[in-house]
Amino acid sequence: MSDNKRYFVVTEKAVPEVLLKVVEAKKLLESKRTVTVQEAVEAVGISRSSFYKYKDDIFPFREKTKGQNITFILQMDDEPGLLSGVLKTIAYYHGNILTVHQSIPINGIASLTLSVQILPAQGDAEAMVAEIEHIEGVHYLKILGRE
Repeated sequence: MSDNKRYFVVTEKAVPEVLLKVVEAKKLLESKRTVTVQEAVEAVGISRSSFYKYKDDIFPFREKTKGQNITFILQMDDEPGLLSGVLKTIAYYHGNILTVHQSIPINGIASLTLSVQILPAQGDAEAMVAEIEHIEGVHYLKILGRE
C-alpha cells in the first residue's frame, strides 16, 4: 500500500480551478444532465485527461450532524480472521457498519464493499482507512464515495 495517501480539508479558494471543474463534471454526470464524460468535460471546460486524472481524488465535503458515511472497496486475501480484523479496526475507530458485501473469493482474493458511518465527535476516518490499508492481507483499498 502507498504511504503517501493523506487527506486534507481546504477551503474552496485554495483548490485549483481544474479540481473544482472536475467536481462540477462529476455532478453533471451524477445528475444525468450529461450522458457522457466528453459532454460533461466540454460543459465545464476541462480536458478528459484532467477529469480522469483527478476524478477519484476530489469529493465535496459535506458536514452532517449524524456523521460521515464512507463507502469503500477492498481486496484482500481469503484467510480466516482477516475480515474480522478489518471489522475490529472499524469498531476501534467508532465506525458503524451500514452495509457489507463480500463477493465469492476468486483465486484466493475476496472483494469487499463496505459502507461505514463515522461519528464526528468519536471517530477518525483518515486513521481508520490508513490502518485498514496496513493490515497484512489487504491488497487494495479505494474510497468510492463520501457523504
